[in-house]
Amino acid sequence: MAAAMKLISVLGLIVLISLGKVVDAAGECGKSSPDNEAMKLAPCAEAAQDENAPVSASCCAQVRKIGQSPKCLCAVMLSNTAKASGIKPEIAITIPKRCNIANRPVGYKCGAYTLP
Repeated sequence: MAAAMKLISVLGLIVLISLGKVVDAAGECGKSSPDNEAMKLAPCAEAAQDENAPVSASCCAQVRKIGQSPKCLCAVMLSNTAKASGIKPEIAITIPKRCNIANRPVGYKCGAYTLP
């Protein structure tokens, strides 16, 4: 009986450690999901659908923040939220350039798209 209790305790500890790793896991956008980050790009909706639409200052500010991690920005542009919002990745990927972000990762591959 004591051996069974020790085994249960060890298994419980392993489960707790595993859960902790899942909770602390960081993806492309740190602890936030690309879908959550996509919500922050609402000011970019029109500019991400029409290459001739002006890009607002609030859009550029959010792109600067999220774009500090090119992997995150890419994941956001290709996220389910972005797709459901009608975002066109081939246009959205031009926003950092249209915002005149000097330190954007030119040539960065984002799925089938390349950052200009």
